[in-house]
Amino acid sequence: MIEFDTVSKSFWTGTQRKVILNRASFRVTLGNSLGILAPNGTGKTTLVNMMAGLEKPDDGEIRRTCRISFPLGFMGGVLGKLSATENSRFIARLYGLDPDYIESFCRWVCGLDEYFDRPVGTYSSGMRARLSFALLLALDFDIYLIDEGMPATADVEFNKKAGHILRERLETSTLVIVSHQPETLEKFCRSAAVLHNGHLHMFDTLEEAKRLYDYELQA
Repeated sequence: MIEFDTVSKSFWTGTQRKVILNRASFRVTLGNSLGILAPNGTGKTTLVNMMAGLEKPDDGEIRRTCRISFPLGFMGGVLGKLSATENSRFIARLYGLDPDYIESFCRWVCGLDEYFDRPVGTYSSGMRARLSFALLLALDFDIYLIDEGMPATADVEFNKKAGHILRERLETSTLVIVSHQPETLEKFCRSAAVLHNGHLHMFDTLEEAKRLYDYELQA
């Protein structure tokens, strides 16, 4: 479970204070994957980072009672001077897992061939996205955090393979996915929320959330 209790978060932009959350209280429970709709620039990434513990709230409390992933696309634990082989084995040790298994799994999912043994700093953005998603799927979490859906890659085989693995994971885990596109949420979530003006409006169905989201965009 992830629980936000009267959480507030804002940033000073240089000209004004941008409010991400204003005394927001909500809960993500295991077994109920949640989609969050929010226009670009409203704080989607900040919200996901707070769930993961990468950013702290200004006020309020965030409680976590299960294993929560790093956000998809987060490369903070990956060193550019090391190869994907070295990075995957290092991260396996951090989580107390078998380095041989994690390396083999990531190598198979990524499909980077000889580039898997080259420094990550030499990768294209698409190659880095594939490595990030592979690392996310290689580790065992109760809740997976995804910001804006699948990674940006044109590799059809990778997208098919990673999407299949993610669906298998969701049979025994929970997903929180944040996006500005309702279509991104339809494949994975039933319940949904809308982030607007610092408030998170929770709904039982995605259709209800879409109605509010469309209305706010037109207002």
